[in-house]
Amino acid sequence: MLTQQKIDFYHENGYLGVENVLSESEVSELRQVTDEFVEKSREVTDHSSVFDLEPGHTPEEPRLRRIKSPMVHDERYRKVLDHPNILTIVSQLIGYGLRCNGNKLNMKLPEFGSPVEWHQDWAFYPHTNDDFLTVVILIDDMELKNGPLCIIDGSHKGPIYDHHVDGVFCGALDLKAHSLDFDQAVPMVGKAGDMLIFHSRCVHGSTGNQSDQQRRLLLWEMTASDAWPLAGLRD
Repeated sequence: MLTQQKIDFYHENGYLGVENVLSESEVSELRQVTDEFVEKSREVTDHSSVFDLEPGHTPEEPRLRRIKSPMVHDERYRKVLDHPNILTIVSQLIGYGLRCNGNKLNMKLPEFGSPVEWHQDWAFYPHTNDDFLTVVILIDDMELKNGPLCIIDGSHKGPIYDHHVDGVFCGALDLKAHSLDFDQAVPMVGKAGDMLIFHSRCVHGSTGNQSDQQRRLLLWEMTASDAWPLAGLRD
């Protein structure tokens, strides 16, 4: 259960970290199933309905950037969505009628994992109201050196920024088109089993992995039951 102080912090700042949401055994299971998917990726040579690949991916040296919709592909991921600790925390923030909008597992390989450009999730998934947040479960420790998720504090209260270049949606902010100070971004560090939550309108991104430690995150979007997509439901 969240204290009122933590609830207020989320609504004021747009993000929140919660420690020890999953047990060591639950984290171990997520690592095991993720390793199994990495092994399966040896069979593909290009992006697929399951895998997004990093440059240089080969059967001998698999390099994964993302597992798409992991909760659809394996029950061990799916049951995390229904974890009572997670449902209780999210319900305290956006109410007790919840819907999952989409899910993925993002990876950053040691000394290689690609950065993620600054963006707002809302640009991808506009809804009828913004009771909409992203849940992040750390499968590995996330530290300053291995490409942490970084968030612009309070940006959920600001505008929805343009994510187009020359009229084409590119999924990232034009860094020259606004006055955001990215030097003030808050790195969301934490330990494996911790949970991070951030508002769908928060501006966020991440650097590349500069360490010898991998960084894997299981993510999904959750909305209040009265928040409906303006561009169609996603799996």
